[in-house]
Amino acid sequence: MMRAKLAAASAALALSLSVLASGDTAEASTAADYQLYPAQENAYVGDTMPFVTEDGTLELYYLYDTDHNGQGYHPIYRFTTDDLVGYEDDGMMLSYGLMSEPDPALGTGSVMRDREGLYHLFYTGHNDTGNGGQGKECVMHATSKDRKNWEKHPEDTFFSPEGYSRDDFRDPEVFWAEEDQCYWMLIAARNGSLGGVIARYTSADLKNWTFEGPLYAPQAQYMLECPDLFRMGDTWYLTYSWDCVTYYAMGPTMNGPFTAPEDNILDGQGQMEGNGFVFYAAKTAEWGDSTYLCGWLGRAALSADSGIYQWAGNVLNHQLVRHEDGTLGVEAPETFGDYFTQDAAFQAAGLEGKTEIDGNSIALSAGEDEIALADIGARPGTMILECDVTLDPDGCTGFAFGDGETGAEYTALCLDARRNMLHYEGYFIQEISEYEPMALTRFDFSDGKVHHVTLVCENEIVVMYVDSEKALSSRILSSTGGAHIGVFADGCGAAFSNITVRVPEE
Repeated sequence: MMRAKLAAASAALALSLSVLASGDTAEASTAADYQLYPAQENAYVGDTMPFVTEDGTLELYYLYDTDHNGQGYHPIYRFTTDDLVGYEDDGMMLSYGLMSEPDPALGTGSVMRDREGLYHLFYTGHNDTGNGGQGKECVMHATSKDRKNWEKHPEDTFFSPEGYSRDDFRDPEVFWAEEDQCYWMLIAARNGSLGGVIARYTSADLKNWTFEGPLYAPQAQYMLECPDLFRMGDTWYLTYSWDCVTYYAMGPTMNGPFTAPEDNILDGQGQMEGNGFVFYAAKTAEWGDSTYLCGWLGRAALSADSGIYQWAGNVLNHQLVRHEDGTLGVEAPETFGDYFTQDAAFQAAGLEGKTEIDGNSIALSAGEDEIALADIGARPGTMILECDVTLDPDGCTGFAFGDGETGAEYTALCLDARRNMLHYEGYFIQEISEYEPMALTRFDFSDGKVHHVTLVCENEIVVMYVDSEKALSSRILSSTGGAHIGVFADGCGAAFSNITVRVPEE
């Protein structure tokens, strides 16, 4: 179980902490496991299905993926956590079926508890043979009294309604709708004229379902996968995924009408078609007084840093923030504050260009076609860095990861006011203006204000949060194994102030 590895991880972090203070890379080490962003050894986390238990534990059911899937694939496994810091590996919850059944492959669904206390797992059955003409995909049902032993109910299986694709009908999300005094089921479906929609079904008994038509039909995406519906304040929100991206829409009631804000992406999107899974298939967990967006960061598609990510990888959870205008933002989970409690000393040093260092503040100035770079030492295997950042209106600045010897070997995680975006692609700092970004999210730098940045790092996973508005999640292999971290400015002025670095207690 993953919690048992925490002591070993802490020992490795203690070594990394001493390296950060000394700047010596020779003995640098990183933890081999993941406390914040778990995945099975030699396997990957696909679409998550969060469920909060009566005693306040978060269970993350997920599609189990490997590099060697057979004829049957994607059984449903589960992680359990009470703080998003350390997870129990509960193993397999539901296996796939035979090729003669509708579910030799399992797809996304949801877990819920009915009003009598019985647990239900609704999920997607997928069979490429087409189930005798009924379609490749269907909604299936299993129940459990203890959430450990699940019994399938094949008699409850149903396929898409008339006028909808028989092969694209998946990802049931089921919950009790108090306003309607019945159960709702949301399904990702495809209509012949509307394109991808979120279809709505209702039921009184969780066995017999009535199709109520589309709840949301933006006529924008081929499919609206992994739909979820939740409320924050006086606004209702839908989340859904396509194009390797998790989106959201807003509405005044649970029945809508739902509209997407101008910028409805909270984390990154990839520019490589089919291999841009930065943060995907996210669903929400209302846990305590907070709402979390639970998804995954795709595994690296290339051996080197590239900002290109394949389907399935590691668990990735963001805490949702509701702004005054009703739009959403994300920030690091508040529980991380109880994990990163030990201050790590650092010593900044100018490495290239004009740098001014004053305690925990660094000012950078670079002319056109120039780079300014300050190094702050070897990066601990697991850490959280916070600071305030200002930059010129047409500037590009950010964090640099490299060998600690020369600026030529540092890659750049960018806050880019020229393009109004956050981005990472594994380019060296000197190359970032020459190529198009690969993993990015839009960000409005036009107001010129001070931006609060939080950088959470665990092994090669690096998640950057800016202003409780956006995240950009990345895998940066060049940041591990004793690599140094620094800050840079590309042809502009920038300042990093109030820099703090914290690591877990030894």
